[in-house]
Amino acid sequence: METAEFETDLSLFKYDNLEQLPPAYRELGEDERTERIEAALEALGDDVVILGHNYQRREIVEHADFIGDSYQLSKEAAESDADYVIFGGVTFMAESADIITDDAQSVILPSMEASCPMAGMAEALQVDAAWAELTAETDETIIPITYMNSYADLKAFCAEQGGLVCTSSNAHKAFEYAFEHGDKVLFLPDKHLGENTAHRLGMEDDIVEWDPWDPEGADAASAVENDVILWEGYCQVHERFREDHVEQIREEYPDANVIVHPECRREVVEAADVSGSTATICEKVANADPDETWAIGTEIHLTHHLRRWHPEVNVVPLCGDACMDCNAMRQIDPNYLTWVLEELVAGRERNVIEVAPEEKELAQVALDRMLEI
Repeated sequence: METAEFETDLSLFKYDNLEQLPPAYRELGEDERTERIEAALEALGDDVVILGHNYQRREIVEHADFIGDSYQLSKEAAESDADYVIFGGVTFMAESADIITDDAQSVILPSMEASCPMAGMAEALQVDAAWAELTAETDETIIPITYMNSYADLKAFCAEQGGLVCTSSNAHKAFEYAFEHGDKVLFLPDKHLGENTAHRLGMEDDIVEWDPWDPEGADAASAVENDVILWEGYCQVHERFREDHVEQIREEYPDANVIVHPECRREVVEAADVSGSTATICEKVANADPDETWAIGTEIHLTHHLRRWHPEVNVVPLCGDACMDCNAMRQIDPNYLTWVLEELVAGRERNVIEVAPEEKELAQVALDRMLEI
């Protein structure tokens, strides 16, 4: 397996307050760690809530009060009375939680190195430059849509330009909103979700990709001739799935149901039986008949969780041993969770995620528009 492209790249980190895990926490064994986490949680009581994303490892989700996808978890935090929200996810998720939770609640990311590479593929300066070029070439209205997997400043940008946020479940409704309020869509940062959504709406012949890393190849005049402009961004985990993985699974398990996330390539989605969000994937397996086979095309930890949660169903990873975990999610090491919890017991807040007030207000507008649809 090639791994170089997934190595830690400090340039992807939005926050510069990267605290190293204290040496005393680096060699904790699982039994001691679990005992200390449970002791800290007992001491903190209702003052803390732990959110565990579906892609987190077992050692994180087993301590979580809520397990789910990013926006669902943020809503759970907002509805809680906890003073401290520990988000077992990545930076943009913790930002979303900070946007919608009460100002009195502190959102903590156990490790500040948990920075989603795809979110980092659509930086504000790049988007501003592309927006200036594209809007200069047309009198028609372009509505920007950003996937939830993006930083707060991009959500704020979309709100400012009349756009909104979407999840993988409601992207098609966001497109419909955009075309009700404008003429064209700029979809960021995940080109695969954008393409799959355009196909769902019968717009497959009117798509173009915008590559901000290729200024000579990014022709704004040509791009705006299309109604759907896709930003050149992608999830490194989901892009690894190939159509031949589906073919191999069908050879090995002729009766398998193949379900993939819509962040996968278009040809993989077409070859699958079902495409859906992590919530949809969980629901399909939960409702499966005993002994059914479900091949899962998403981050490997969710596949492992589904195996544990539903042992009566034959849950298999779509790409076998080639499936991989999310490098950003991996940064939420359970030793970091131990550290931030024990620091809270001692009265110290570590790795607090705070979105600037003006940015938060605009990002909330983009989220509100999504909720309206």
